[in-house]
Amino acid sequence: MRVAERTLLTPEGPPQPQGPSPPKDAWPPEGAWPPWTAPLALVGGLVLAAVAGLVVDLPALALGVKVTSSHTPAGLALADTFVQDLAFVGAAVYCAHLGGRAVHSWHFGLVAPRKGWRYAAGGVLVLLAAFGLLSVVWSLIVSPGREKVLDQLGADAASAAVICVVAPMCEEMLFRGYIFMALRNWRGTLVAASITAVLFGGVHAGSAPVLDLVPLAALGFGLCLLYRRTGSLYPCMAAHSLNNSVAFASLAGLTFLEGAALALAALAGIALVVVICRRVGLIGSARAPAGAGA
Repeated sequence: MRVAERTLLTPEGPPQPQGPSPPKDAWPPEGAWPPWTAPLALVGGLVLAAVAGLVVDLPALALGVKVTSSHTPAGLALADTFVQDLAFVGAAVYCAHLGGRAVHSWHFGLVAPRKGWRYAAGGVLVLLAAFGLLSVVWSLIVSPGREKVLDQLGADAASAAVICVVAPMCEEMLFRGYIFMALRNWRGTLVAASITAVLFGGVHAGSAPVLDLVPLAALGFGLCLLYRRTGSLYPCMAAHSLNNSVAFASLAGLTFLEGAALALAALAGIALVVVICRRVGLIGSARAPAGAGA
């Protein structure tokens, strides 16, 4: 088996044994993450996110930033959200290395879709259309109320970048790239997708109305299936980003053209981050190695 080039997950060095190649229809690779590490990754991500938030908050408080139980300045809340998102990635990468495993970016699905980008784009559109329909029906039934995320983070370019670029990439790395795949090795795709969906909805409890957690969990379930069908995390990041862009545009009162520009800019931002990561060696080959089932 050819080992992917230097990545954020395993430094450059002599190839390390990876075990037998997975079956051709089993990409993303089976057996990559032990099931018991799924809750560890989630708890680790939440704890690391809390610690990262303190690293940001304590110096701010020392410098005289006014924070109360009911109000955190938007800039500080945005910085907290940014480092907490990065903490999710850190937890996933750490758990992936437990036991001394050699881990590469393609293990996380950071590869081109195995059936091509046109197929993946169709999957993204179908998922977003289904989620949009569910959201409309759900809102008519329960009237969940308005999200307050922009009240917390602001509605400027920086908050748009965090909400529409950083959060989709980091959350997909943890929830689909790691937790879903670990649980899938335990009870299969549907059970893993269901559990991951509940966890995904749950972590948004602080930024979305409680009643909105149900459609968010449904989105999380659909993202798991999208990952399974495409074999790539990139379509999941794109779908997640487009959903967040639509939500941001709606909450910020943007026009249709402004919202469309935001969505395109967010996708371009994700692509730029991927290109930079590849240039500096944090992400390896754009396709899974030979024998990895691409």
